[in-house]
Amino acid sequence: MYLAINNIRGRRNFFIRDSSFDPVRNCWLSRDLFDLGSNPSDFIEYPGGNSFYLDETLCEQVAGQVHDLDLGELEELFWPFIKKDIRDKLEPFQCRIRSKIKDRRKKAQKDLGEEQVHVFDKRRIYYLRYGVTDQRRISSLPRKYYVELLGRSRDEMEQYFVQLENALQPQEYKEYVYVIFDLPRFFTESFARSVPGGLNQDKLDEYFIGEVCRLHEDQQFWACFPAGKKLHGYLRRYVIMFFDHDFQTGEAWNEYIRDFMNSRRFHQQASAKPAMDMDEVAGVFGEPLEKLQKMNRRALLKLYREKAHELHPDKGGEHDEFVRLTEAYNELLKGMK
Repeated sequence: MYLAINNIRGRRNFFIRDSSFDPVRNCWLSRDLFDLGSNPSDFIEYPGGNSFYLDETLCEQVAGQVHDLDLGELEELFWPFIKKDIRDKLEPFQCRIRSKIKDRRKKAQKDLGEEQVHVFDKRRIYYLRYGVTDQRRISSLPRKYYVELLGRSRDEMEQYFVQLENALQPQEYKEYVYVIFDLPRFFTESFARSVPGGLNQDKLDEYFIGEVCRLHEDQQFWACFPAGKKLHGYLRRYVIMFFDHDFQTGEAWNEYIRDFMNSRRFHQQASAKPAMDMDEVAGVFGEPLEKLQKMNRRALLKLYREKAHELHPDKGGEHDEFVRLTEAYNELLKGMK
């Protein structure tokens, strides 16, 4: 069993669901066991003291659909909605119940034999559990890294990933999407995996949309799940993460530029030159000085990255011009302080 959250007309609605294997269709299906409405707390009763119990109608309805219902497993779904003071008192007992549930699930997963895990799910769990951004080794990793994904319907897996993704910070969203859709493989730049913000963003957008559409049409990914013709909310969340947020700016890109220039003797010799005058800065960017000075930091950074992509030696540009662009950018930043 698992707790699912759906947005219905802009309002969160909670459901108790479970996953079961369909041997005819050879895939895992999900089904609704009980509609909890917008507030699962309504189904928790407090008789007094440090105790609670679940609504009798709820338990009877779920028990009628689940063979050998484990009440402890059902109570675990409601644990986040129980009053905090009671949770604090009962936590040691709940930990034992939680451990039994975990052991039972591990045993069931071991019995699943050669069940396959989709590569997109592997990328997500590898990032969310282990913080790995360079996933080129993913195909050679042992099964134990993904065992927690076995025995789940597509709906249960997506609800599971939504919970894990809640731990991400907004500034991590775009990098996360960049990694799990394996977008670095479309670029040849040496910094593609470490500094995606320095890539051609229009091209990056194009590749991302293509990968989202490909996954939307991937029948192996959706299995028995009715994805429908429109992009499902389980994929729309990644579109929002990608387009409504930026890559983390600043240090990663600056460090790359510093390492790049410091590795060239030319820059070390030229570093003693006097600062650029503003006319030279405008010439390097190919934009009127007045326009550059009116830009905010974000707009200037976007322009700088576009120019850097054009001039970078990895793309056939000249090293000297790339260095001058960075120096011009730094001069403009000084004027913003």
